[in-house]
Amino acid sequence: MKIRTTALVSALCAASLPLLAPLVASGSSHREAPNITRLPTVDSTDFYLFNSYEAGRGDYVTLIANYLPLQDPYGGPNYFALDPAAVYEIHVDSDGDAVEDLTFQFRFKNRLAENNTGKKLMIGDKNVAVPLKNIGPISAQDVSNLNFTESYTLTLVRGDRRSGQASPVTRSSDGATDLGKPYDFIGTKTFGSIAGYKQYADGFIHEIAVPGCAKTGRVFVGQRDESFVVNLGQVFDLVNFVPVDADVPVDQGGLPGGIGIKQSKANDIISDANITTFALEMPAACLTGTGNGVIGGWTSASMRQARVLNPTATFAKPDVNGGALTQVSRLSAPLVNELVIGLPDKDRYSASEPKDDGQFATYVTNPTLPALLDALFNKAVNDILKPATPIANIAPSNLPRMDLVTAFLTGFPGVNQQKTVTPSEMTRLNTGIPAKPAAQQSTFGVAGNDLAGFPNGRRPGDDVVDIALRVVMGRLCHPVPVNGTPTDLKLCTPAQAPLGKVAFTDGAPITAADFDESFPYLRTPIPGATN
Repeated sequence: MKIRTTALVSALCAASLPLLAPLVASGSSHREAPNITRLPTVDSTDFYLFNSYEAGRGDYVTLIANYLPLQDPYGGPNYFALDPAAVYEIHVDSDGDAVEDLTFQFRFKNRLAENNTGKKLMIGDKNVAVPLKNIGPISAQDVSNLNFTESYTLTLVRGDRRSGQASPVTRSSDGATDLGKPYDFIGTKTFGSIAGYKQYADGFIHEIAVPGCAKTGRVFVGQRDESFVVNLGQVFDLVNFVPVDADVPVDQGGLPGGIGIKQSKANDIISDANITTFALEMPAACLTGTGNGVIGGWTSASMRQARVLNPTATFAKPDVNGGALTQVSRLSAPLVNELVIGLPDKDRYSASEPKDDGQFATYVTNPTLPALLDALFNKAVNDILKPATPIANIAPSNLPRMDLVTAFLTGFPGVNQQKTVTPSEMTRLNTGIPAKPAAQQSTFGVAGNDLAGFPNGRRPGDDVVDIALRVVMGRLCHPVPVNGTPTDLKLCTPAQAPLGKVAFTDGAPITAADFDESFPYLRTPIPGATN
């Protein structure tokens, strides 16, 4: 796909990085709505969409959806199985109408060993079922000690996700439709070592044949090291730190005297957590359809409308589920529901589809987060900066925030705007822009002169937090560098964003070096115990 390189388009590229995750303070969409906190197995936390940068995979696209947040690695004895009554989905819109053209549906099955009766031990003259999910070491070569397994089917639906044409996806080596999921990394005594678990889990990367697609793809579902970095506790304690980079000079947006927070891995409060990853790699040509090469994507999870608990519950039948599938979780850009959508509408957003996002427009045009930051930091900012005229309100005043609406809902021409422009919250990826190797990636994506990064899709190492903080406070109201020349985007004025050039940050850095350079990119999970 040909990329336009006019000065204006270049400016929009540089400006748009933070806007597809507008109003985001830090973190990702963990426990973002009241209802989803009661349903952790279907809580989507992050969604990534990028042109694959593994060597030799340049014509592939990777889609990653994370679920089941804040997993303590030691959280046994039952650990973190997915819900067999739920449907987990990754959606792709190839033409820009904000309606799915392709949906990849994951459905899970849990089983006990010994024909679903569980492993037993002879205790005296009694054959007694054991209480644990494994009774000895596990390796890539020997899984006989497992007492519990998970597997899933993958279905491709073309058209409407509920009424479209559904076809099973099969493992290319043997035509199997039942695909295995690795057991969680409960510890190094069970798996021998971190390398031993990696070898075991790598065996669950399946090469798949996808109906209607000439080339094979790959899929992996399993536990990974949490991929998002966030100063989580302090952020939600009314932003309990000065959210400005302490090492940035004053003339580049720092505060006098180095006031602020220093970048440190220690600020990533959830660095000791794991996550469950759904990773899918598909040939780009199988996703673009009749569009212009730009695709939109999001993930969701649905459950049946009714769940009746079994008063005499068994492993095989703890409950009965019935009624229509009802969406309970949805995610594209991080933290939209968590910090953009108002509390009364969070569950409605979780149940909605991109085509209906007009109902939430006010939360973007008239955002509350900048006003909350003003209430928290106005006095401190005036005390630190000591301006000749006190700053009455540190939040941008260009209301309605059409600068955010433009990039957040539509994408930019020649970069990540689709063939049809339908205002909607999706992650948009131009499949015609070549991926960059990990060593060449800028953590700031497009704003770091890396057109293959956020907001042109989102890679694991893209720092969507720091840039988003700066934009929500009005960075685009000030001239932005375009090929070294400050350029006024004419979206708003400097006077409307008094802190628009301040180097806001949560102090928790992330780069492509924090991830693997091959599928599924997210790293081996943290073990629950070591020896």
